[in-house]
Amino acid sequence: MIVVNTETVPGFVVAGVKGMVQGNTVRAKHAGRDIAAGFKNLVGGELKGYTELLTESRRQAVERMMAQAQELGANAIVNVRFTTSAVTAGAAELYAYGTAVVLKKPSA
Repeated sequence: MIVVNTETVPGFVVAGVKGMVQGNTVRAKHAGRDIAAGFKNLVGGELKGYTELLTESRRQAVERMMAQAQELGANAIVNVRFTTSAVTAGAAELYAYGTAVVLKKPSA
């Protein structure tokens, strides 16, 4: 499946629009990561525990979005966007959404 954040895919035409698709995941912070983050705030640097958490969250949200697109019979998702929001103290949602489409090679 082709997944892009643009409205078009070079070399293809949109033959059909299946609709909006989305995937999300809600993750809670880990106490061990919070302690490590507190130390990093003192000296600076990347919070690797949180980077890994967000990377895994993005991957899972995209997989769920792609599964929904496949159920609709799409072979691509265009205009993909990500957003995050706090759900409660210590937990956040990562949400991915886009438009499921059927792409075809243009006729010569």
